[in-house]
Amino acid sequence: MTLKILCVHGIGKHEPGAAWETSWREAIRAPLARVAPELAVEIAFVHLDAEFGARQAGALDVARAVGKLLGSGLGSLGGTGAAALPRERGLLGNVIDRVRWTAGMVVQWVEDAALRRDTRATLAARLRSFQPDVVVAHSLGTLVAYDTFTQAKTAPLLAGRTLVTCGSQIGNPFVVGQFAAGRLMPLPQATRWFHLYNPEDDVFTAPIRLAEADNYTPLTTRFDIDGIADHDVEQYMGHRLTVDAVWATLAAQAVATGATHDRAEPAAEAVEAVKAVKAEKAVKALKATATPARPPRQRALLVGINEYADPAANLSGCVNDVWLVSALLQESGYAPEDIRIVLNDRATTAGVVERMDWLLDDARGGDTCFFYYSGHGAQVPTYGPDGKVDRINESLVLHDFDWSAGKAFSDVQFHALYSQLPYDLRLVCMFDCCHAGGMTRAAAQRVRGLNPPDDIRHRMLRWDGAREMWLPRRFDAPSKAYDERFNGKPATRSAGGQDQPLRATHRLGQAMDLRGGYEPVRAGKAGTAQQRGHLGPYLPTLIYACSDQQFAHEYEHGPISHGAFTYSLVKTLRRDRREAGGARRGKAARLTFAQLVEAVGRELAELGYAQSPSLIAPQVVKDMTVPLMA
Repeated sequence: MTLKILCVHGIGKHEPGAAWETSWREAIRAPLARVAPELAVEIAFVHLDAEFGARQAGALDVARAVGKLLGSGLGSLGGTGAAALPRERGLLGNVIDRVRWTAGMVVQWVEDAALRRDTRATLAARLRSFQPDVVVAHSLGTLVAYDTFTQAKTAPLLAGRTLVTCGSQIGNPFVVGQFAAGRLMPLPQATRWFHLYNPEDDVFTAPIRLAEADNYTPLTTRFDIDGIADHDVEQYMGHRLTVDAVWATLAAQAVATGATHDRAEPAAEAVEAVKAVKAEKAVKALKATATPARPPRQRALLVGINEYADPAANLSGCVNDVWLVSALLQESGYAPEDIRIVLNDRATTAGVVERMDWLLDDARGGDTCFFYYSGHGAQVPTYGPDGKVDRINESLVLHDFDWSAGKAFSDVQFHALYSQLPYDLRLVCMFDCCHAGGMTRAAAQRVRGLNPPDDIRHRMLRWDGAREMWLPRRFDAPSKAYDERFNGKPATRSAGGQDQPLRATHRLGQAMDLRGGYEPVRAGKAGTAQQRGHLGPYLPTLIYACSDQQFAHEYEHGPISHGAFTYSLVKTLRRDRREAGGARRGKAARLTFAQLVEAVGRELAELGYAQSPSLIAPQVVKDMTVPLMA
């Protein structure tokens, strides 16, 4: 009875026969010996350094690579990597040499199709020759493995085998956006896929969320070692969760397979020990990933902030909005226990992220999740990999917002939670805030947009010497094709040379960082995502109180304040319910999403509010009946 394991290393100084191979063997054999001492283990390696040749990333290459993998490691409100990286990252000079090497190699591999092809071929050849039961991949080796097992020609090589990934950059937003066309796919041909994630791992790693993949098991294998990057494969392999969930499961499977194929049998009592004791530990560790059938559910998270750390930023109607929306939801069939609210000083960045995890926990196709926010919004200019401002992020202004990366809730944080959701799940996000505050100092009416400090505002402006005026800068969206389809054409100079108003390049809920490689379907040609076998990142149904060049206003309902948008929307939905219930035979058509937004926009215009609600969703969703009325 022998368990054959093929190991795929990361990049950098992994010479055949060197000491690292001995360390890997010991790290794998030691826990297996504890759970199944009678099990023989055969370990082989895939060597990939030669595929990268002698090229080493120079200082400028490394700086750009680190910037891409972190998103924006040089300024406030970091970009694509901030959501995936749980701790503050230092500037490039503080990144250890191994991290510098890894960054350059990861980006080189992602951007070089020929290199990816060669590494796939190397791994595929070794799989055919060695015929392993298990593939263990670490760091950039996990990218090679995932790439190999998602290609039509080589995907069958994983059939009947177990994949173990650790210290992986597969879920890094840059990697997902550029290499995987914005969405990660399950590996149904695998017996099981274990993904080991250490939140302390500093080498651009990220958790992986897969929608409804029954054979996928994510494990948080946390460890923290002083002075190093917490990226060591030995620590991953020997972690107690790895032992109980991975090695115990594989040992039990090897025992069963060995018996089936008439391999040399260990003593009967040893077999029973593995089955009864070690497999029981594995089942206990894995039970959280089981997905028993359950009826569709609906949950809601409602956030309202009147009181900010700076009293000058306080609002009046946001808490009232939350209570109003909660009442509407309960009228529409939501159970009180399925609605959570968070208000004022409890609505911190960490607090909202924690509750978003609750909202989307175990979310499955057919479920409805509703996220509502009432408070300030902001537009935040953000530094890119080259140290220059290259984007405008929309951000919710939560209670502890301070214009820094750690205290912002932009789509960077948001898309890490929603982008891999099942396509047939309904996530409705409603934002009663504005994001046009970045270019103004004050407004005649109370609005829900936060004005930035002058140093932040300066990033958004340029000096026009001819006009002797400060004018808005222009920023390109990561995916112009997507932006033109859903948001209208990106801002450009008009024929007369006049700048159009500043627009956010990264709007909440649109996962623009994952759409860098977006290519739409064209006549006779599939888009990039379709070639990968999916439709790109999940797109929530997004309802904004105004365009990103407008203000969201407050409305005084006698002595009670509300958001003008929220009050009009709730009133419109309630009126539609009354009309539908009183119609002959109950056949009156209820509002679709598109009709709802149009109706609210008309009412706001009639009341004199200069704000136009907007809806972002696929056309099929726009034509759906609003689920709040179910």
